[in-house]
Amino acid sequence: MKIGNFVEVKKSTFGRGSKANHLAYIGDATIGKDVNIGAGVITCNFDGYDKYPTVIEDNVFVGSDAQLVAPVTIGHDAIVAAGATITEDVPADALAISRAPQHNREGYASARKIIKQRKK
Repeated sequence: MKIGNFVEVKKSTFGRGSKANHLAYIGDATIGKDVNIGAGVITCNFDGYDKYPTVIEDNVFVGSDAQLVAPVTIGHDAIVAAGATITEDVPADALAISRAPQHNREGYASARKIIKQRKK
């Protein structure tokens, strides 16, 4: 097990070979063996009233900036894509992705500057 810089671990267990290298919150979680927790990962375990568990089984890769909304289980050998918000169990050997589509508004930055100048 390796816990790095700015990682908070509360009421959680880590299996052999698992790591959370930096910038993560792991609360009320059971982490299996050989799990990689990416930077910025949060186990969202508190709904304002109660705390819920997160279970991450063996050989899971959790990409950076993922939110695991408990109660949730990530099955063995699964991959959670960077930036994903996980609200349902992830089956073993699956890739979990959740992303809103990106929209680019061409010329928006210039238009915003003009509007800002008019308000002065």
